[in-house]
Amino acid sequence: MIDPHVHCRDWTQSHKETIAHALSVAERTGLSGIFDMPNANPPITSRELVEKRLNDARKVNSSVFYGLYIGVTSSPSQIKEAVMTWREFFPKVVGLKMFAGHSVGNLGVIQEAEQRLVYQTLSDEGYRGVLAVHCEKESLLRPDLWNPQVPVSHSYARPPEAEIKSIEDQIKFAADCQFKGRLHIAHTSLPESVELVDNARRQGAIKVSCGLTPHHCCIDYESIGETKEGLLYKVNPPLRDRCSAKRMLDLLREGKIDWIETDHAPHTLKEKLEEPYMSGFPGLPFYPRFVTFLRTQGFSDTQLRDLTHNNICNIFGFDIPELEKNPNLELNSEYEVDVYMEKR
Repeated sequence: MIDPHVHCRDWTQSHKETIAHALSVAERTGLSGIFDMPNANPPITSRELVEKRLNDARKVNSSVFYGLYIGVTSSPSQIKEAVMTWREFFPKVVGLKMFAGHSVGNLGVIQEAEQRLVYQTLSDEGYRGVLAVHCEKESLLRPDLWNPQVPVSHSYARPPEAEIKSIEDQIKFAADCQFKGRLHIAHTSLPESVELVDNARRQGAIKVSCGLTPHHCCIDYESIGETKEGLLYKVNPPLRDRCSAKRMLDLLREGKIDWIETDHAPHTLKEKLEEPYMSGFPGLPFYPRFVTFLRTQGFSDTQLRDLTHNNICNIFGFDIPELEKNPNLELNSEYEVDVYMEKR
């Protein structure tokens, strides 16, 4: 099983998480691979930093496969370097990542013209790999509605239309620029988002996929409450209403969502509960319990194999022995979150 959306932090953020610890958790929970995101500090946008990151992972000597996205900016020269780096290091560099809206870090490519430029440059460079995109349209966010004293307000400050419109933009830009790679919409949180992806997939003008986190189908903003502890549930994109969360599980069952991704994004409790009230929380420790939960919801072994392995390998174009079931790894549904915190 593979988690294709993990934030390993490291470097200046080693107090939050490290490659070594994330790989250790992945091994103990029964995963055979994780893909790390580039919004570290400094952001991973150059060949030099990619090589440093891969060397750091190599030193861990883990049985779990470590893959890495390289971030893209609005600079054509940087995008070209990213494509060359992907070609050189694939499959260790699994693909490219664009933040079509700021989340955590400063990798946001927020202007429509700049986003279109990314697709045009990738098309001109003949890039055929995966471009994963965080979709929240900056101009539709409502930061004026955010009040840390009322944690649920985060869901109002990043409204559904910001995600939906951003996805519409990415699909249009990819089609207009005749992008031949794979557009992957990360951590979709709304049924309308999934339907946009599914419609684009059926039309066939572009290759497109989407992923789902456990928290966007198992938790809703009604669970947050108005106590300070609700800040622990602050994530980007935010938690949605109960009906949307329930429908996301149905869409996963219907095969309209391609894979499970945890968006493992740890912060310290101080960073979560006090300024700057960071978005994100650990996901890796919950992975096996989520798979167990899906079994109780009637998901077959074939469905689970597709959602946790086959679809990921097929879309990325992998043929890596390490990503086949490791005989030394077994899904551990009893892995406890308090063990995770103790090890940190």
